[in-house]
Amino acid sequence: MRFIETIKNIWKIEELRNRLLTTCLFVLIYRFGSFVVLPGVNPHVLGGLANQTAGGLMALLDMFSGGAFSNASIFALGIMPYISASIVVQLLTMAVPYFQKMQREGESGQRKMNQITRYLTVAILLIQGPSYLVNLRVQIAQAGIQAGATPEYMSYLGSWEFIVPSTIIMCAGSMFVMWLGERITDRGIGNGISFIILIGIIARFPRAIISEFALRMSGVSGGLIMFLLELVILLVVIGLSVMLVQGTRKIPVQYAKRIIGNRQYGGVRQYLPLKVNAANVMPIIFAQAIMFIPISIVGFSSSQSAQRFIGAFMDNTGFWYNFVFALLIIAFTYFYTAIIINPTQMAEDLKRNNGFIPGVKPGKATASYIDTIMSRITLPGSIFLAIVAILPAFASLLGISREFAQFFGGTSLLITVGVILDTLQQIESHLKMHHYDGLLKSGSIKGRTVGAY
Repeated sequence: MRFIETIKNIWKIEELRNRLLTTCLFVLIYRFGSFVVLPGVNPHVLGGLANQTAGGLMALLDMFSGGAFSNASIFALGIMPYISASIVVQLLTMAVPYFQKMQREGESGQRKMNQITRYLTVAILLIQGPSYLVNLRVQIAQAGIQAGATPEYMSYLGSWEFIVPSTIIMCAGSMFVMWLGERITDRGIGNGISFIILIGIIARFPRAIISEFALRMSGVSGGLIMFLLELVILLVVIGLSVMLVQGTRKIPVQYAKRIIGNRQYGGVRQYLPLKVNAANVMPIIFAQAIMFIPISIVGFSSSQSAQRFIGAFMDNTGFWYNFVFALLIIAFTYFYTAIIINPTQMAEDLKRNNGFIPGVKPGKATASYIDTIMSRITLPGSIFLAIVAILPAFASLLGISREFAQFFGGTSLLITVGVILDTLQQIESHLKMHHYDGLLKSGSIKGRTVGAY
């Protein structure tokens, strides 16, 4: 069989074998740490926290942390604070000249920006840590004395001798997870930070599909036929996600001829490499990190009206959550496209190589023309991305359990598809480098062409 032959070829390549084994080792360390409970927390009183993360935005956050959030683990805050810090730094590169200068400095500037990102991550962790502990105390209190939440124990959870060490431990845990991700990138396969998120998502999938199967087979929820129909719909959504990640990679030839023109090298016509969805899944990661902000501040708010307002944005099946989420995705799509597509640079490259766009003057006019075209073609791509992102809300409204509905689109599915394609692409590159066949008969695997966390 081709699959067995491919596995043998992978195992024959020493470098690829070592990278895969190293990745598996780091993943095992991460999964083990997800079950290490904070010192002083009785794991038998975490039922309230588990119930809280059964649905809503908390369930998504728990998924990204691989269950560490509901386990009150040392990795409870996960990798999202680092992503939030990265978003802030990237926004600063668009508005602050100091960061723009660092970005132009090449590798040395990138090291400085990475260091600033780490410092900012620590600052975010120091804010989110106490908020998480306040929420943990509330959930344990709701469990009642019969579950072990005695007055003495609750007093201990609210004391500084518990809050300060636990905050430091969770900060160190998240920074260690970030370090694991960087080591996977350097010595393993794929992008480490993305891979860490992927592992957390995949860890929740078996339980989600088993619980959905049990629900459908209970006799009151549609039975086996309904479950099979859900799987078919899930496969269709996966296909749409693959198309978003690796499809629509270039403007169709007929459309390109009409609005973009061509450039010629030695008489060979070449079209500009503009894409309908140039930003791929990055906007949805950015937007999701912003939507996690209410969770960070809910523990510090005592006002009932503020609690209701924040609660509306913690229900990932509600109208306002999905409306704001979709708007953020569209906005971040334009933002990230502006970062990775530089019309001025493209216009200069065209002029330098004696290329041209028919009917458009070289230089500034060409740059303005390309910018206008990118604005037009980015809109349908951003709307399509936003629709796929909010599909889990519609799945929940149609009666699918919230845990299983998270895989019908949204951040979890798009990240899963993107990271898997990127990882398989790297494996295939190693195989072809050593003169072995790729993973597919029909051609090479196409992953994302822009960076990811």
